[in-house]
Amino acid sequence: MFETGVFYAFAAILLVSGLLVITARNPVHGVLFLVLAFFTAAGIWLLLRAEFLAIALVVVYVGAVMVLFLFVVMMLDINVERVREGFWRNLPLALVVGGILVIEMIAVLANRYYGAVPRELPAGYSNTKALGRVLYTQYAYAFEIAAVLLLVAIIAAVALTLRKRKDRRYQDPSSQVKVRREDRVRLVSMKTETEK
Repeated sequence: MFETGVFYAFAAILLVSGLLVITARNPVHGVLFLVLAFFTAAGIWLLLRAEFLAIALVVVYVGAVMVLFLFVVMMLDINVERVREGFWRNLPLALVVGGILVIEMIAVLANRYYGAVPRELPAGYSNTKALGRVLYTQYAYAFEIAAVLLLVAIIAAVALTLRKRKDRRYQDPSSQVKVRREDRVRLVSMKTETEK
């Protein structure tokens, strides 16, 4: 009973934070709500006894991808008004995709009521070991391709945020090494003042 209550609490937080991701006026707030959604989804994975997936969700998405998103959103200086102009134009497509997702979720949840039961797992079964065996044997190439795509995404994010600014100051080490003492320091001889 307690586990069911925790699940519904996490599910409610996940739905509210997911809704706030797309309705937040500030892009930084939207990213932070997405971080909350990922943490809550990791809690639901823990309730389903999928510890590895929960930890991977927190480490990979919250610890790496979302921090990258946050830096990109903060450094790009997004014009919020221009982003909102295309909201109504994209709404029909969003409704179609959302409807498909709702139908899929209803089909998955209704499957329980039509006699589908999960298979019993043997004692000492480790979902982490089973996932690792499948990931590094059957899906090894897909795993490596995903790693390369993430690397390309990181490089693209750095390239997007790197801008040439006119007021930026920089140092030229080669010209600093060539400088002579006479060019930088000027000795001035002054007469000493006598007290009256």
